[in-house]
Amino acid sequence: MTTEKTSLATDALMAVMQQAALDAGHAIMRFYETGCEISLKPDASPVSEADHVAEAIILKQLRAFLPEVSVVAEEEMAAGDGPVEIRERFFLVDPLDGTKEFVLRNGDFTVNIALIENGVPVSGVVYAPVSGRLYCGSPAGAWQYDVQPGLLAAETRLSVRECGAQKTAVASRSHNTPETDAYLREQAIVSCVSVGSSLKFCLVASGQADVYPRFSRTMEWDTAAGDAVLRAAGGKTLTLDNQPLTYGKRNQPSDCDYANPFFIAYGGSEPA
Repeated sequence: MTTEKTSLATDALMAVMQQAALDAGHAIMRFYETGCEISLKPDASPVSEADHVAEAIILKQLRAFLPEVSVVAEEEMAAGDGPVEIRERFFLVDPLDGTKEFVLRNGDFTVNIALIENGVPVSGVVYAPVSGRLYCGSPAGAWQYDVQPGLLAAETRLSVRECGAQKTAVASRSHNTPETDAYLREQAIVSCVSVGSSLKFCLVASGQADVYPRFSRTMEWDTAAGDAVLRAAGGKTLTLDNQPLTYGKRNQPSDCDYANPFFIAYGGSEPA
């Protein structure tokens, strides 16, 4: 495949991922405005009708475009309907990342779609329906769009910032831990913003924060799309032993399939 054809294929794929995220977000907003039934999964995390409807929209579009590529989607996995095997290339989908934020109606929830190749999130789309912002990362770079009816407007190139002596951290709104507080003290970080969902990655990618420490449980579909945006903007996501966070983790001796270890996402700052 020539470079030109690769570029066209990447553009076409990104367009499908963007449209799937926008359509899913539109469906979610209908439930956000009118309300919907909320139930608990076996792990006690909430799930709503909006999660299921949004996931069905995304799966239909991804499978129509690339039927040969497996999709690992949160609600299918919870129902035991995920793919038995995955290859080097597969999608990770969280149709409504931040269901707790959705239930609390604070707006900090997103639609996450990522393409993984050989364990690396190479392309990702994060859509925040309430703010109308779409974040995209691919080999071509990272971008933010303001979503208006019928079009993507106000395109902005994203790039991490080189942090100075005073770092700004972003942390989970719903899953803060003593380990996170200890990290902030150790790094002498006095400014910390609490945000829900994968928007934390996007704040680092857009240069509004320097570091995102995560010392509580996440799954790969929670992080892949935001991680892709961050890496495309020049950042990185490392495990606590300073190794890149990888995707497609199965048969783990100490955890379930697709579970992440603790990690720290960095903008222009290097790990201490």
